[in-house]
Amino acid sequence: MQEGIIIKAVGGFYFVDTPAGEYRCYLRGRVKREIAPLVGDRVKIRPVDGESAVIEEVLPRQNSLIRPPIANVDQCIVVAAMADPSLNLKQLDRFLVLIQAASLEAIICFNKVDLVPAVEVAAVADIYRQAGFVVVLTSVKTGVGIETLAELLEGKISVLAGPSGAGKSSLLNKIQPGFSLQVGEVSRKLGRGRHTTRHVELLPLPGKGRVADTPGFTSLYLTGLERRELMYYFPEFIDLAPHCRFSPCLHWQEPECAVKEGVKQGKIDKGRYKHYLDFLKELEG
Repeated sequence: MQEGIIIKAVGGFYFVDTPAGEYRCYLRGRVKREIAPLVGDRVKIRPVDGESAVIEEVLPRQNSLIRPPIANVDQCIVVAAMADPSLNLKQLDRFLVLIQAASLEAIICFNKVDLVPAVEVAAVADIYRQAGFVVVLTSVKTGVGIETLAELLEGKISVLAGPSGAGKSSLLNKIQPGFSLQVGEVSRKLGRGRHTTRHVELLPLPGKGRVADTPGFTSLYLTGLERRELMYYFPEFIDLAPHCRFSPCLHWQEPECAVKEGVKQGKIDKGRYKHYLDFLKELEG
């Protein structure tokens, strides 16, 4: 048997990339009853001929997402434009919570940095770097940060998230010229936009990385989260939280809260803390 990764699933067939090449596979009945394979799954296949094979086993997953339906993702790059459209930090923080709740590493890409003053870009980037996130600053127009972003994608399975217009496709086209043509070809074949079938495909990037051709996170509601979980998705709280008077502490109405004191002292960004409280109330509701 050979081991490979499912890179797309179309029409009941699974296309598996292996060191020996790509195979069009169907599921062994036993496997079909046990688990529904996802794009990104590592599988063991038994070749039938040079092009076809049978999936004999789906190997244990590192993680899986529902929307988009994909498995074994290493990281999610959240792309936020500094302008055009306007930067929405509350939306960014919502993305970051959802990504961390899905057990993924979150990396922030502030794009279109050429459209605003450098001092403004630096101020926003510092907020998130001090909170513990990896931040990359990019501009498709000037080429700034493109090489750094490409290095972050190297050897990883990544998904991109972010609002429409943030520049996700443009960044990928800069890293891998012709990427949009590849995506467009898949879309035309499947008639995307005319059918409800969702299609996810892992497309190759330089440096053996792969990125999911997918709309990304389609739901931004904080469903399924417990209120007491929320604080763990704000990394800047972690060092201060043990010094709170109460344990556990929601860092909201409790007295002698070290996190609230950290906000007063400027150790925690006021905007981020306000978003935390907004999300906390949302979960309470």
